[in-house]
Amino acid sequence: MIELVQASGWPMWPLLLTSVVAVALIIERSLSLRRSKVVPVGLLEQVLADLRQHGVSAEMINRVSAHSALGRVLAAGLRNMNCSREVMKESIEEAGRAVAHELERFLTTLGTIAAISPLMGLFGTIVGMIDIFSSQGVSGANPQLLAQGIAIALNTTGAGLIIAIPATIFWRHFRALVDSLVIDMEQQAIMLVEVVHGDRRAAA
Repeated sequence: MIELVQASGWPMWPLLLTSVVAVALIIERSLSLRRSKVVPVGLLEQVLADLRQHGVSAEMINRVSAHSALGRVLAAGLRNMNCSREVMKESIEEAGRAVAHELERFLTTLGTIAAISPLMGLFGTIVGMIDIFSSQGVSGANPQLLAQGIAIALNTTGAGLIIAIPATIFWRHFRALVDSLVIDMEQQAIMLVEVVHGDRRAAA
């Protein structure tokens, strides 16, 4: 691996840095966007049961808010449950936008890496081609410079594609996952509003 980097010259170093950042972001988002962590099963039912038995309290709202991303959305509704249906929904939507923004954290960076990695590889190809043409002298080609130019041109192009392909796959996967989580939170928040305002009965 070290020999490959040395043979590819300095254009390979930005690609290596980009690959490290991409792997770190993929691992971080994979851990942070687990459905069990963002939209835990049974939280809404637990909130509705507490409402039936004890009503709403500041302690309950703080506990629900600290539970998960879904908890923050539900807590926003609980803080305004004595207001009109429209006010309660607006507070939930505001909290939902903030939570969605947090869930999308680092996805722009990952998408940027997916987009620029092939371009960085292409830049390495250009550098390699320059070295290849520079190896041509009056007495013929310099074999060492020719081999170096070919290595830079091919290795950086391949590295750019190797980085871009998984980065693109995970970026699209995370975007779809965030959309799914947001829709799930929205549906559960709407159910809370309907139960509080008498449009739907809470599950027994």
